[in-house]
Amino acid sequence: MASLNWSYQGNNGPDQWHKLYPIANGNHQSPIDIKTKKVEKDPSLGHLKITWNLSTCKEIVNIGHSFHVNFEDKDNRSVVTSGPLTGNYRLHQFHFHWGQTDDYGSEHTVDGAKYASELHLVHWNSDKYSSFAEASDKPDGLSVIAVFLKVGPPNKHVQEIVKALGSIKTEGKKAPFTNFDPSTLLPGSLDYWTYHGSLTHPPLFESVTWIIYKEPITISSEQHIRHEKTL
Repeated sequence: MASLNWSYQGNNGPDQWHKLYPIANGNHQSPIDIKTKKVEKDPSLGHLKITWNLSTCKEIVNIGHSFHVNFEDKDNRSVVTSGPLTGNYRLHQFHFHWGQTDDYGSEHTVDGAKYASELHLVHWNSDKYSSFAEASDKPDGLSVIAVFLKVGPPNKHVQEIVKALGSIKTEGKKAPFTNFDPSTLLPGSLDYWTYHGSLTHPPLFESVTWIIYKEPITISSEQHIRHEKTL
């Protein structure tokens, strides 16, 4: 996959991805616009059961266009289950998507409106597969919990992450980032939307059960992570 150079801009930007990855024209591609009037309520869906152990949080890594907070996922200490999921899905990493301005950064939209940023907590099906890599292209392989961020009061938990970015200013750099509890990044309401979709960047596998919390969390304008400030 590394030989296929994709980017978010220019000649290999999103509108060209289908040339490198034909699945970009598939029927289950993400992100989507959530049209709230067309959402169907499914009474069989219960709340997601989240068991995240902060001892599994291990490092923060600059991957160039973004950064990842990686988790130890060799056992089921940090998993999600229930809701739309069958079996256990282990937490692998989380990352944010953001834009250059406070009001434009999320990947998913709600009735056409974007949020400042979008958090993705990436999990893989550990009941059926032996690793994230093996699960990543299977229809039931991955689940991503998404949380929208809007500008408002500062968020002390996001601040811990912003502070850590100072130690990974160049691409490929990593630093220990331990004992962080990702549940502190979830909203107060656990109501969610769910649908079957894909990774939002190449290789674009249609392998993701998306769980998108309806209620956003807040960050201050100063905390809003932008390319030119941090990475």
